[in-house]
Amino acid sequence: MSSDSFGARDQWVVDGTSYEIYRLDRVETAHRLPYSLKVLLENLLRNEDGRLVTREQIQSLADWQPGATDQKEVQYTPARVLMQDFTGVPCVVDLVAMRDAIIALGGDPQRINPLVPSELVIDHSVIVDAFGHDGAFSANAQLEFERNVERYQMLRWAQQAFDNFKVVPPDTGICHQVNLEYLSRVVFTREGPDGLQAYPDTLVGTDSHTPMVNGLGVLGWGVGGIEAEAAMLGQPMSMLIPQVVGIKLTGEFPPGTTATDLVLTVAELLRKTGVVGKFVDFYGPGVARIPLANRATLGNMSPEYGATCAIFPIDDETLAYLRLTGRSEQQVRLVEAYAKAQGLWHDLGQEADYSQTLELDLGTLEPSIAGPKRPQDRIPVRVAPGAVGALLAGQTYENAIQGRLDEAIDESFPASDPVSIVRSSASDAPHSPGHCDLKHDWPHAPVDVALANGGSARLDNGHVVIAAITSCTNTSNPLVMIGAGLLARRAVEKGLRRKPWVKTSLAPGSRVVTDYYDRAGLTPYLDQLGFNLVGYGCTTCIGNSGPLIPEVAAAVTEHDLNVCSVLSGNRNFEGRIHPQTQMNFLMSPMLVVAYALVGTMHVNLLRDALGTGSDGKPVYLRDIWPSNREIQDVIDSCVKADMFARGYADVFAGDDNWRSLPLPGGNAFQWNADSTYVRQPPYFDGVGREPVPLTDIRGARVLARLGDSVTTDHISPAGAIKLDSPAGQYLVAHGVERKDFNSYGSRRGNHEVMIRGTFANIRLRNQLAPGTEGGVTRDFTRAGAPVSAIFDASVNYIAAGTPLVILAGKEYGSGSSRDWAAKGTALLGVRAVIAQSYERIHRSNLIGMGVLPLQFHDGQNADTLGLSGEETFEIAGLAGREAPAREVRVKAIDPQGREVAFDAIVRIDTPAEAAYYRHGGILPYMLRQLLDPAPAAAGT
Repeated sequence: MSSDSFGARDQWVVDGTSYEIYRLDRVETAHRLPYSLKVLLENLLRNEDGRLVTREQIQSLADWQPGATDQKEVQYTPARVLMQDFTGVPCVVDLVAMRDAIIALGGDPQRINPLVPSELVIDHSVIVDAFGHDGAFSANAQLEFERNVERYQMLRWAQQAFDNFKVVPPDTGICHQVNLEYLSRVVFTREGPDGLQAYPDTLVGTDSHTPMVNGLGVLGWGVGGIEAEAAMLGQPMSMLIPQVVGIKLTGEFPPGTTATDLVLTVAELLRKTGVVGKFVDFYGPGVARIPLANRATLGNMSPEYGATCAIFPIDDETLAYLRLTGRSEQQVRLVEAYAKAQGLWHDLGQEADYSQTLELDLGTLEPSIAGPKRPQDRIPVRVAPGAVGALLAGQTYENAIQGRLDEAIDESFPASDPVSIVRSSASDAPHSPGHCDLKHDWPHAPVDVALANGGSARLDNGHVVIAAITSCTNTSNPLVMIGAGLLARRAVEKGLRRKPWVKTSLAPGSRVVTDYYDRAGLTPYLDQLGFNLVGYGCTTCIGNSGPLIPEVAAAVTEHDLNVCSVLSGNRNFEGRIHPQTQMNFLMSPMLVVAYALVGTMHVNLLRDALGTGSDGKPVYLRDIWPSNREIQDVIDSCVKADMFARGYADVFAGDDNWRSLPLPGGNAFQWNADSTYVRQPPYFDGVGREPVPLTDIRGARVLARLGDSVTTDHISPAGAIKLDSPAGQYLVAHGVERKDFNSYGSRRGNHEVMIRGTFANIRLRNQLAPGTEGGVTRDFTRAGAPVSAIFDASVNYIAAGTPLVILAGKEYGSGSSRDWAAKGTALLGVRAVIAQSYERIHRSNLIGMGVLPLQFHDGQNADTLGLSGEETFEIAGLAGREAPAREVRVKAIDPQGREVAFDAIVRIDTPAEAAYYRHGGILPYMLRQLLDPAPAAAGT
């Protein structure tokens, strides 16, 4: 039974259709709330039932204090759930296993059914095996299907077995771009108990870059798969009312800068500010000058700067984008009318209250890249050669970048015009390649390489071996994509070619991109530079970059060269992009093309020649860089609404391979015992109708002692599986040939592979085993505690009945919202993680798998407490309680019997999280809730 404590329910008519809406102006203080919190307020008003969503929760949000840090808990009910296949397949596996479990406990399997629209886009599985020729796309698509047929068969079954569940088949696009261009409604309509309702479109997604849709004014963020499963089943999500950081945008883009430069600058700014767990709202006069595609780029990278979301209000630009992407005129009018009626329309005269405000003048932007291993580590292009040289020489990012900036300042003092990327700059005198005017030592180690085509190349440290136009972050943006195409055309016309050691690829997020490339006549020029279409998917950005050019790969391995990738993506964490690229740099598609032409980070793109043209003269970047006017003219003439309407007309149909998959019937999935892709998971083994009591943790050993910024890529890699790894050996033992290993991400439906892949990142540094790199630890169940694979040690600890803990530094679990980073941790036998700080999603995921997240007090860490990782641990204060206290006592006893005792903060932040932990995780909790004959809480 719904409640309406604030009298907000009302009937409202648009274009002759009557809708039930919940008016925000019935809450007296709603006008002062930031846009994001207004959307959250409407969500609470509409879903108030007096039990899960109460008047008190609504009042807490109405009384929101911007500066308060001790906020109240509320229950958020998203309108829908978005998934990609790497994280979505495990969700489906879990739901299928939950059906088996509920049948075993005498329940109704139909209770395990999505109650809100749930859409999965297959985009993470295509690998760049073939590249640089016209047949690359079809070759990669066929290989993708052959490798993943078992996973896809399960998804096809789920599509017909579950209500409210749809699948966008492979080779269609990237989930966030499909979401932006097609799935998002902005204003959602659905039949409610009393008729047709209209309300803001909201969602959660099983990918951390879900906030890309914030650019459209749609509130949503990334969650772990297990949280998404609860949302699919109609359960509201527990959250604390967040602080909101307002970013006021002023000024205009300087010539030669792009949305990528903006987002890399914002990522750097907000990481320094500290916005983890906070909402970010953009406002101010500069908002109107930000095209929607650029807004989406800013929202997309919100996890890179730690924010939960980064949202723009609805305005004329929103409506223009809806029309451009083929939404109906009726829907556009509904969005406009609803936004204006509810105070969600961007109003320069009404400035909301914010917890903190920052101002960014767009006129201060400059061409930038980010790397070599964190998205927030921005490097101005003008100092890139010196900074990369310093990094190659072993300097830290901080020292490398500061030293180069200091040198750049010294060189320009007392005054000079800034270096410009555009042709109109008169201050750019010619420079010889490899000389950027900054003093730096480049650790050269040149190696001659004979290529298979009969040519040769000289490979060196800092050379670019992968150049990928990829990822929804940028391929959703016609401004930078058309820009890259125009730059490619001019480069070809000047007689430039890519360097032969560079593996090039084009993997856009939707078919619309290749449509407008074709219409603009730019495809042939990209093809001539090797940027042939390789697939519609995440590819290099998720680690599916495929093998390097064989002769290049052999030279890198034999001579231990430090080579790099450049990509228009959002992630560049260690070991993610490719095992052989130790440095990975994020940048705009236009700069990706430029670096493919020079083939090295040693060239200063703003000063050095890119090469020699067919006329024998040097060609500079300013000679081929298109102006904003040129780019916009092509967009206006070639990017049309009919492309989107045609491209998405049969988006759920799929190709012949997809449609020909067999579809078994029945309420329960028929598991294949021989499958190495999809296996029945163990999460419900031994789960009864009641939870077992909490117990203290005693006699625990440290599985890994880790430093700062350990990402979910470190914990649960998504990329290639090494032959000699535990996961590789498992696959070999089950008859899988090396060429068919596929990736960790594609095998997330098989817990046996994923347990073995947990902490298996080749760049992981476990301080418990100093001098090593990769997924190893010391096994204290064996004499002398020898170095061992983490999985093998875990097997021995579990056999000995020894619980495990993880020690970690700051920002533990940053990066992707992959629940396998928590699932694998739990299945290895880890009972608790003790870290200095956590990223939001991973902390929540740990609780969702029954792992206790503890946090050192400020000023304390493993180093200050003298913890080597060789101790045995006791964590007291859990036994006999319904939920852990706010703090627990931790004792660590070293091999000599010395004891270190300290209090740790329990990072279980809400009552709902406490309930999940008490039940051993969110999956057992959900199962027990759905055994109850009362209907599960539904909502939109």
